Amino acid sequence: MPIKPLISMPRFEDVAVGDALPALQLPAIDRTTLALYAGASGDHNPIHIDIDFARKARMPDVFAHGMLSAAYVARLLTNWVPQQQLRALNLRFTGITHLGNQPTLSGHVLEKFEADGERRVKVALKCANQYGEDKIIADAVLALV
Repeated sequence: MPIKPLISMPRFEDVAVGDALPALQLPAIDRTTLALYAGASGDHNPIHIDIDFARKARMPDVFAHGMLSAAYVARLLTNWVPQQQLRALNLRFTGITHLGNQPTLSGHVLEKFEADGERRVKVALKCANQYGEDKIIADAVLALV
């Protein structure tokens, strides 16, 4: 019995410059999120899980790992196309994701082109909080059929 793909990949001819990717809104960051991410990633930097350490570093509290927000950007992409379609991903970390911040991810198509025999799109991506403060600005190149 053939396995049906979980993602219905957009087709190159059906995508236009300016089209929005389906947005991704996640629950607010809490201490449990940080502990689970630290365990899964192996990143136990105390600034993300130890309030006393964070305060000694002159932070009001612990805050999210930058790579957690990067993983959310990747999830936005892989909710739209299968992971194997990713050709490039560039991230710029622009802000700290504090406890209580609710990650909101969005993206849109910047460009359509052909390269290496593939039809591709370049997309702009953003991870912001519920107040519209950017945490990551990114772009990615994806191959479409």
